[in-house]
Amino acid sequence: MSQRTIDEDLRAAAAREPGKAAVVAADRSVSFGELDLAARRIAAGLRELGVGPGDRVAIVLPNIAQMPEAIYGVLRARAAFTPLNPTIKKHKLAELLDHVGAAAVICDRERAPMVEAAAATAGQIPVVADLASFGESDELALRAPLDIDLAAVIYTSGSTGEPKGVTVTQRNMSFVAGSIVEYLEMGSEDRILSVLPLSFGYGLYQLLTCVRAQATLVLEQGLTFPGRVVQLLERESITGLPGVPTVFQVLISLKGLAERELPHLRFLTNAGAALPAASIAEVRRTFSGARLYSMYGQTECTRVCYLPPEQLDARPTSVGIPIPGTEAWVAGDQGRVAAVDEIGELMVRGSHVMQGYWKDPQGTTERLRPGRWPWERVLATGDLFRQDSEGFLYFVGRRDDLIKSRGEKVAPREVEEVLHSVPGVREAAVVGAPDELLGQAVHAHVAPQSGCRLDGDELRRRCTEMLESHKVPQRVIFHTALPRTANGKLDRAALLAG
Repeated sequence: MSQRTIDEDLRAAAAREPGKAAVVAADRSVSFGELDLAARRIAAGLRELGVGPGDRVAIVLPNIAQMPEAIYGVLRARAAFTPLNPTIKKHKLAELLDHVGAAAVICDRERAPMVEAAAATAGQIPVVADLASFGESDELALRAPLDIDLAAVIYTSGSTGEPKGVTVTQRNMSFVAGSIVEYLEMGSEDRILSVLPLSFGYGLYQLLTCVRAQATLVLEQGLTFPGRVVQLLERESITGLPGVPTVFQVLISLKGLAERELPHLRFLTNAGAALPAASIAEVRRTFSGARLYSMYGQTECTRVCYLPPEQLDARPTSVGIPIPGTEAWVAGDQGRVAAVDEIGELMVRGSHVMQGYWKDPQGTTERLRPGRWPWERVLATGDLFRQDSEGFLYFVGRRDDLIKSRGEKVAPREVEEVLHSVPGVREAAVVGAPDELLGQAVHAHVAPQSGCRLDGDELRRRCTEMLESHKVPQRVIFHTALPRTANGKLDRAALLAG
């Protein structure tokens, strides 16, 4: 597997196929040659602003053509980019700019007033609101990034606490991109449609893998208009569609989509959260010509494992095997390797493991543990898993989400799978609410499918039939839709707060 840098990926694509479309966005399309020229121009402009090697540049842009240009421009300057959700609020932006020590901020004109106000609060940080303002400049003096250079500081979504800045090098990112390209069998003929924001790690790697494979990335700004997504699938001859459960639940709810011909679509990927078994079956029926990859990862290492599509029927709830070039195992008590089907913490070893959390040595020590060699660190994910006799991994739950009721442990996902098996349930989430008698009471939050009426007592009866008594929800709370973070993940903290 090649270990060239992310910047070298773009240079190679521009040299081989300069006229081929690298990015297709609503505002304009950019070829590989144009993307490379933009990276050179932006790098020179940033250097004129005083941005040097190792400096951090925040990027606050939606899924428009300028976003990939900004990312590669920052990397070409040997700086590190910090992608931030374009819906971020001023006070949070100011906090993150101060925390990461941003040397500059890139945004668009629409967000400029808010970004400039936040940048002033954080210390008069230069704001670039129009990348076109950077004119042509000689980039010959700029030395290419090294694979050990800091490439990005990516903040976690912070759905269960304060966001942490995950630091990754060019080598970290390059390794992950190459590994994903390998197991998805991506090639230059691929055209990937992403509705996921490039500020989100999962969305970001759609760009990096496409450039690595010299494929084309088609960008759409979210799922506000699901019908447009379907039109793009057809019009742009899309071959790959990455999504999170929310994306697929919206799409499979569209009438007539299963009857539409999508002859080019060959694979789907799901990450961010697990698709319930019932949803997997519906997604496969709707997109019958495409292979579905269930995947698991964390910002701290991007991707850990994937389930080969041919294993879906035998292991619909598994997230698969480690990605190429990595190791992952379940650790039991005292760090020993857990027995088959024993629940423990997932550990990850490989070139994709982060360097640590920005300005957080304690958090870094908690998550990065001593490895096989004195210089090596392995990632303790904090997530609970089990592994079957053939080595396939199963997500049980996040350690922080585990419910302790009546002295017994309850994994929310186990209860959620039962709820999802009930006809008419569109979304289900189980949380532990504080309770003086039980410690934590199991509460089920459910959103029904459009036009369906559900009965809480009936849902509890189904759980009683399928689960031990301490796992049966004490309450069932109905919602029109469950709350989500800006990245589309279920917001359990919001459910608890509500």
